[in-house]
Amino acid sequence: MSDFEPFYNVDLSYEDNYARGPFGEFAAALRGDVPAGEAASPAKSSFLGIPVDLPFGIPAGPLLNERFTTAAFRMGFDIATYKTVRSRAWGCNPFPNVLAVHPTSADGSLTPGSAELDEGVLADTDYRLPISISNSFGVPSRDPDEWQPDMRRAIAAAGPGQVLLPSFQGSRVEGMSGDDYIADHVATARLVCETGANLMEMNTSCPNEGHNRLLCHDPHLVGRITEAVKGEIGDRPLIVKLAYIPPTEVEGGWGPDRRVIDDAALELMVRQTAARGTVQAFSTINTISARLVDANGGQALPGKGRDRSGVCGSAIRGAGLDMVSRLAAIRERLGLDYAIIGVGGVVAPEDYRAYRAAGADVVMSATGAMWDAELARKIKADD
Repeated sequence: MSDFEPFYNVDLSYEDNYARGPFGEFAAALRGDVPAGEAASPAKSSFLGIPVDLPFGIPAGPLLNERFTTAAFRMGFDIATYKTVRSRAWGCNPFPNVLAVHPTSADGSLTPGSAELDEGVLADTDYRLPISISNSFGVPSRDPDEWQPDMRRAIAAAGPGQVLLPSFQGSRVEGMSGDDYIADHVATARLVCETGANLMEMNTSCPNEGHNRLLCHDPHLVGRITEAVKGEIGDRPLIVKLAYIPPTEVEGGWGPDRRVIDDAALELMVRQTAARGTVQAFSTINTISARLVDANGGQALPGKGRDRSGVCGSAIRGAGLDMVSRLAAIRERLGLDYAIIGVGGVVAPEDYRAYRAAGADVVMSATGAMWDAELARKIKADD
């Protein structure tokens, strides 16, 4: 795959990508070398009340700044998510951050809860299709003095039938109380509002700093935070980004005969948020955590605390579809109307259709889009 250039250059540091990117066809789109897609007039669909041409886009992660989001718009991704921001500057994990990941299953998938995730999954620089990669960044952020004006430009660059979706999260620092942590979420949401954003996504799917549990594994705390954030942002729709939350009880394993008997943990998240009117949509999933090893069985990503990494791309499609179908079932069972954004392993138009069939109102692709800048246009041609 040496003749292909993803729009995020995995051979460069995060800082170099931020300063010099995007690359490949995204760079050509910014230069005007790639013809722009047809404008939507009128928009064919909507996203939380906002007209969009196609309910397909790129989730939080690879679109580092306005240049990346503008290029995404020009390549036909009608919902572009601005990389997760914080209330303060936050550093990135050391380079490298991205490696190719090779699960042992015949279809290249990873199963949540499987022994392979702890025993070790091979990771190297041999990038192959269908692509799966490590995601070991640590949620870096620029200072608000830098990201706020850049986000304003990103919002303004959306064309007809397109929308910029800002992502944000709270930051836990030493000595911070629980109330302080909630207040930091509110303060960051306020900073996002100041850019003129009409909606936003709150990331609960990355580890709280200094803790092993994900925020989304504590639905009561997420409920408190979203209530406080919603009090700050008013009528703007609030989306919550979730990691994979396993069902409490299943029958039939992970195969085609699998049936969820008890989904109490995920339902509790819904009841603590969407059922109370504080959350209007869920985006899921983020990544699946796995121990990554090199060909000799050693730690693949260098540095303390980096024996595990989130894996994204084709390997997590099954888990993403599972979460979407379960959220759709809970939505119907409780009579709620929250939107569902399906994320994980979308590398081809048929993956987009599979997510829509599972109950997703919107579908997004990060890794697939990085390796196929034409993905949105292919889906539109096929839609």
